[in-house]
Amino acid sequence: MTSGSKTLVFLCGTILSLCANASAPEDAATARVLVNSLGRPAPARTAFAEARFLKVLDQPLVVSGELAWLGGDRLERRVERPNREVSSIADGEVTQQREGRPPRHFSLKRAPQLQILLESFVALLGGDSERLEQAFAIQHTVGDTKRWTLTLTPRDPNLARTVSRIEIDGQGNEPRCMRVQEADGDLSIDLLGELAAKMPVTPTRDALVALCQGG
Repeated sequence: MTSGSKTLVFLCGTILSLCANASAPEDAATARVLVNSLGRPAPARTAFAEARFLKVLDQPLVVSGELAWLGGDRLERRVERPNREVSSIADGEVTQQREGRPPRHFSLKRAPQLQILLESFVALLGGDSERLEQAFAIQHTVGDTKRWTLTLTPRDPNLARTVSRIEIDGQGNEPRCMRVQEADGDLSIDLLGELAAKMPVTPTRDALVALCQGG
């Protein structure tokens, strides 16, 4: 997975912020109602904490900060700990800036897969289920106390070679977590909003999934 692809995967958590044991999948109409309820007006900001589990590392990488959707295709991910870093998408360009280094820019035109992800997640933020379904197969499962999980599987074969699936856990009309399973086996788990403060000092996959699902 390229660094540019990983940047947008990070940024996609932005739009989800502004699950319990799942039962059988609900019908498509119910999934559309849920997606429509997730829409938020811009600007929308939330705290996040992310753990990335990489095959090449023994311990996960943990960062935290603030995510923001600024309207249109403008997304921002501001990392405060452990090091300051800002990644953003605006006007078809991706920008990464790390403290003490010059900013790095590249065009979305160089990465059509990123454009697909961007458009799809902006559709999710806008509560546009029809647009989202054009890019992803959507599975909706529900548990108790209004908890739910949306599983998004890319329809585009090229995108599927980068991202296997995205799982969003929530309750009511509030997302709690986003889990991005990459095709190479790496996994990122984002805790959103108030749940971000509950990121363990040494997180494990199982512990975070249980936390996301209300455990």
